Amino acid sequence: MIVRFGFVAMSMQLENASPSRTMTYANFSKLTDREAGLRRLESLAEENLRNTLRLLRHCAANDIRMYRFSSKLIPLVTHDALLDWSPWPALADGFARIGDFVREHNMRVSLHPDHFCVFSTPRPEVLAKSEEDMVYHCRMLEAMGLDDSAKCNIHMGGAYGDKPLSSERFVKQFSALPERLRRRITLENDDKTYTVRETLEAAELVGTPMVLDIHHHAVNDGGESGSALYGELWPRIVRTWANEFMVPDGQASALQPLPPKLHASSPKSDKEPRSHADYVEAGPVVRFLKEVAGSLERLDVMLEAKQKDAAVFKLMEDMRALESAGQGIRVIDGATIEID
Repeated sequence: MIVRFGFVAMSMQLENASPSRTMTYANFSKLTDREAGLRRLESLAEENLRNTLRLLRHCAANDIRMYRFSSKLIPLVTHDALLDWSPWPALADGFARIGDFVREHNMRVSLHPDHFCVFSTPRPEVLAKSEEDMVYHCRMLEAMGLDDSAKCNIHMGGAYGDKPLSSERFVKQFSALPERLRRRITLENDDKTYTVRETLEAAELVGTPMVLDIHHHAVNDGGESGSALYGELWPRIVRTWANEFMVPDGQASALQPLPPKLHASSPKSDKEPRSHADYVEAGPVVRFLKEVAGSLERLDVMLEAKQKDAAVFKLMEDMRALESAGQGIRVIDGATIEID
């Protein structure tokens, strides 16, 4: 099985390369010239896009073909007071350059709307804002000219005192979203509320792929045994990806299956088991990969670690050590392994 590793948004090695420069609305509202303030927001967004392209070049130079964009590329764009502002024409070239690079280097990219994007909510106004936020995320991917293999990953949301009812409400409200949004979304189990089984059941009902987070499962397993995860749940998770494809290098005649995606992280400490550590321990990741290696040919793993790209480099050092020790791992390049 071929396994690729990626990281989230920021680099610990590149200087002055933040893709998330912003301005608070409090500061924006103090400006006497609103149009000048909007141009300033667009300038910040242009800088975020340039830095994103720098980050992608950094990824390509280090064989990293998985990357999660920052959700904050356009400051304040979803703020209620700025809904009449359309920065998209001014940013079209910057987004297009990013999309061109992604396609040229056959990269897998994604977004992860924050925890305020919830489709299990009983509140209509929260549901409306969640859909608005999803429109923003999908529009960024569309502005890059990326196909539906570029996904937005979300959690199901809260239980609101009645998890079965909230699960049903999630399925109903998710299913009512426009197809343009639904086909961009993946679902992930979370660390407090919805377990792997519960998330998988929802993903199957709405027909969307599921991203397994093995750290979240470790702290919120719902009493599932390892045999249940590997014997029943994982094969079902893999099947949720069966109809997903990507178009490498923009060639419509070269559709390839989109590999299932995994999230991996390590607990910060025994006292803070849900928080992410700086780096990712190789042991739990390798144990999982060996359990599932016979079930598919390719798997992509997003590392959610405080040290971002440095965590990928550290994990690959550990993988090279395991390869030297004869542990059934072959390092292919700077961010890819093959595992028996």
